[in-house]
Amino acid sequence: MAVDPDAKDLTVNYPGGSLTMTIGAFKSLFGMDTPLIVPIPETKTVGVRTHPRTRVIGEPSTTVQSFTYEYTQWPTSQASNAAAGDVVLLSWDGSDGEWTGRVSGNFGDLGTFLNTNSLKPVVFRSERGTKYGPFNNGL
Repeated sequence: MAVDPDAKDLTVNYPGGSLTMTIGAFKSLFGMDTPLIVPIPETKTVGVRTHPRTRVIGEPSTTVQSFTYEYTQWPTSQASNAAAGDVVLLSWDGSDGEWTGRVSGNFGDLGTFLNTNSLKPVVFRSERGTKYGPFNNGL
């Protein structure tokens, strides 16, 4: 039995949090060719200060000189649904009802993300029933 690729969950990070929902819902809300569903890595630079290192207790210390290194950080999010954030119910023009998503971070940051990126007017409500929106990307 084949699984519909659009039924798989995807997490998109944005400044202040992340939104997890199905790929099909992302395509419907943000457009079929949205670059949001393609993960983009960030290059991080780490600086290490000069410090002493003792490999064996009782033996003399050596000095590790300061240095920097870079690594590629791919988008991440919480792995388990219990820790993955708050449930939100999203709806937009053509959504045929509400779609469940999970949000890490605060809802204000989600609203800013939706207002900046959604192609359709979208509203969401928290699990407790608080309604937010509409967010419409200036439409």
